[in-house]
Amino acid sequence: MGKKTKKPGKGKEKTEKKTAKAEVKRARREEKKLSPEDDIDAILLNIQKEEAKKKEVHVEDNVPAPSPRSNCSLTVNPLKETELILYGGEFYNGNKTFVYGDLYRYDVEKLEWKLISSPNSPPPRSAHQAVAWKNYVYIFGGEFTSPNQERFHHYKDFWMLDLKTNQWEQLNLKGCPGPRSGHRMVLYKHKIILFGGFYDTLREVRFTTIVVEWSLMGLPPPLLWYYNDLFVFDLDQFKWQEIKPKPGAMWPTGRSGFQLFVYQDDIFLYGGYSKEVSSDKSASEKGIVHSDMWSLDPKTWEWNKVKKSGMPPGPRAGFSMCVHKRRALLFGGVVDIEVEGDTMMSLFLNELYGFQLDTNRWYPLELRKDKSTKDKLRKTEQNCTNDVDKKVESLCTARDETDDMECEESSIVDISQNIASKMAIADSETLTKPEGKSKESGAKLDIQNGLSEVVKPCGRINSCMAVGRDTLYIYGGMMEIKDQEITLDDLYSLNLSKLDEWKCIIPASESEWVEVSEDEDDDEENEDDDDDDESNSDGTSEENEEDDDDE
Repeated sequence: MGKKTKKPGKGKEKTEKKTAKAEVKRARREEKKLSPEDDIDAILLNIQKEEAKKKEVHVEDNVPAPSPRSNCSLTVNPLKETELILYGGEFYNGNKTFVYGDLYRYDVEKLEWKLISSPNSPPPRSAHQAVAWKNYVYIFGGEFTSPNQERFHHYKDFWMLDLKTNQWEQLNLKGCPGPRSGHRMVLYKHKIILFGGFYDTLREVRFTTIVVEWSLMGLPPPLLWYYNDLFVFDLDQFKWQEIKPKPGAMWPTGRSGFQLFVYQDDIFLYGGYSKEVSSDKSASEKGIVHSDMWSLDPKTWEWNKVKKSGMPPGPRAGFSMCVHKRRALLFGGVVDIEVEGDTMMSLFLNELYGFQLDTNRWYPLELRKDKSTKDKLRKTEQNCTNDVDKKVESLCTARDETDDMECEESSIVDISQNIASKMAIADSETLTKPEGKSKESGAKLDIQNGLSEVVKPCGRINSCMAVGRDTLYIYGGMMEIKDQEITLDDLYSLNLSKLDEWKCIIPASESEWVEVSEDEDDDEENEDDDDDDESNSDGTSEENEEDDDDE
């Protein structure tokens, strides 16, 4: 008998099948290596068992303020505008991540917190969304992260909290959106509008059939799904409906961490964050900070781009927004800048911007200082104010709207050079400063003293904002100092009718930070090296954790 000839393509097919099997085997090995702390299924099951033990609603009055957290929800009680409803959130101490499922009610007049414990509560989560209507708060989605950040779970559950009874009810309805976090929800008349968000397949469905199918096609599996889908929940009929784009219609790209707000019969979308995966086998990712703006007509469900006008904020991620009367308010965010060579620095912003909803114009929202203080600080403000937004605005208005992304990239370079030069000047002045005090140095000292007296929230991302009775409230969030992530628990208020001064209702507490020992770092590096060697032999690779910008 002659030698059998191989059928065309059979060798490649066998190789692909072997690769797929290797993925499954590796998944099993990964699961075995997981510590009990990272077994999300077991963690959530234990939480469910503890919840089952609760038999009645328990309200603790006048409790200490909530612990530091970011990516929680803060909602004004529609039955009582002097009460804020805080739920969920997360905290990272440098070693472990803690996700919360506690519910607080805060009386802004009495300055008192109540802690609510009730049966059938939602499991802990962060980066969810909450909307209040009548005597209910509706919560959808969010995420749960294991303490070591090795596993990640997205929710697609929908909950309703009765503010009269403090009782939760899970709404199991057909046609609901898929699991996600970093999405946004707003109330329009008797409907909840939900858009976007992201879904991390890296740590939730890694090495499952989805990954195997992509491997068989010879393509790296998508690690992050950024949604641009639109859902509507009718609060009268209790029905979900997905709104799909018409052929050729304009539609925002997929993103998370954007902001969504309503004015009359317009729903506005601004900013956001997403990652672009390269088409080659390296599957490298590039973060994109969006600064485009859209309006949605809830009668026709058509999107239209909103042209920037006035003095818009520069590109940033992790900012917060809410609406007061005819203007939307934007606070905070972060921008990464290149300081020296390849050195990157995160600049956490504490600017407040207004967007006039009836004219679609942006402007910096400045407080009405008294004349003496204003004159005293004017010179310092001119010299020291971060010019991020002025440079971005001047560059963006000089170009066509279609060149937005190019404008953002070039402006960041200019900003980094400007800040680096200011830092160099400041350092040189410090080194060459004479011992004696001149009139000029005395004036500078007076100005610095004046600045130190000004109360203002520090720069941050992923904070909560809410407006009740003409007062803006900002709670929590996260910032960085050197290599430490500082999670905040402070609460600030601003009278939007007067715009005279920020008031610090609750000052920030000292944040706990756990330094990881060098031995642990070495162990992690060795494990990473082993994983890299193993992945190279299997023809697969792993990705790092997602950014906070997604929230």
